[in-house]
Amino acid sequence: MVSRRSFIKAGAAFGIGSMLSAPTLAQQLKVKMSSGKVMQTRGPIDEDALLPTNDVSGSKHYRPKSRMGLGGLAAGNGFNTISPDEEILQMLHAAWDSGIRHFDTSPFYGLSLSERRFGDLLRNKNREDYVLSSKVGRLLTPSAEPLENSWHWADHSPFHYKYDYSASGTRRSIEDTLQRIGVASLDIVYIHDLSPQNSDMGEDWLKYFDQAAKGAIPELTKMRDEGIIKGWGFGINTPDAIYKAIDMSDPDICLLALQYSILDHKQALDKTFPMLDKHGISAVIGAPLNGGFLAGRDRFNYSPKIPLPMQQKYVAMSEIAAKHGIDMKTAALQFAEAPSTVSAIIPGARTAQQIEANVASMKVKIPDAFWSDLKSNDLIAQNAPIPT
Repeated sequence: MVSRRSFIKAGAAFGIGSMLSAPTLAQQLKVKMSSGKVMQTRGPIDEDALLPTNDVSGSKHYRPKSRMGLGGLAAGNGFNTISPDEEILQMLHAAWDSGIRHFDTSPFYGLSLSERRFGDLLRNKNREDYVLSSKVGRLLTPSAEPLENSWHWADHSPFHYKYDYSASGTRRSIEDTLQRIGVASLDIVYIHDLSPQNSDMGEDWLKYFDQAAKGAIPELTKMRDEGIIKGWGFGINTPDAIYKAIDMSDPDICLLALQYSILDHKQALDKTFPMLDKHGISAVIGAPLNGGFLAGRDRFNYSPKIPLPMQQKYVAMSEIAAKHGIDMKTAALQFAEAPSTVSAIIPGARTAQQIEANVASMKVKIPDAFWSDLKSNDLIAQNAPIPT
């Protein structure tokens, strides 16, 4: 059994990626850096970023060109951490300057705060130069009172929210998002948080799903067909909505948060990815660092409670990583990007230094023996794709 003392010690040793830039870390660990272009997708891609599916219909689904993007949760003061506007804007400029061109946000993140902050960067950029996604399912209403039980948004914008997955609610949500960001269009729209894991819903998520089946799903399909958006899908923390919707609708891309990481990936590999592959749908991986845990944070996913099996696995992996001169954050990011189903990963960041470290991690050449050791010790699945 792993004691809390040994766990904290391991975290201090192998979570240093959150304190040092990845180039510095790589230099200290004597890790070779690859010369590949980290921001490009693997393999050929056509001008419209449309890849043929392998389903019988022969249709095409939108797939973003950039394999690494930026998640917007931290920009909404997520995890009860207040970040000044200036710090977030510096982070966003660092992301752009590093070559990141895929940005994901949501009305829910800070109750519009993340969208507004993303707009501080993106409204001044050529709209054709980046991919932008946001989400629908919640409409914001002004309120002078802070939201009770406001999940983990510190100092959020003065709004409350209500769920609305109707067609009209979907249109209004997108229009509100465009105004907050200050841009003319979105590329991808995700139907957000339709999940039994959503504490607002529980088993009632099925009622909201029925509303989306009659409203948001056909509306987003119509908007895609009209060329208003390039693709739509689900942005969820559990795959239940995908399993229910995939045979009754035609999503292009799904944002899977908390579902594929170096620590936890069995269900995605065995069920979710094969199902998406059958229909030619790609996945964007959110929270590839398990909410910061794999970067040395004292939390797992969106909770301060760290499951003991995850602590034990982390320590065991960290020992192998140290033997090969690898830090766990680098291994985790590259692991999440490796499957062919995955079109992009979108780790979050709140500082420019975190952006620089994440980007540099994708350039590290990880020895094949590291992945072999993880598999031989049953720390990752035998069928898990590994970086090449």
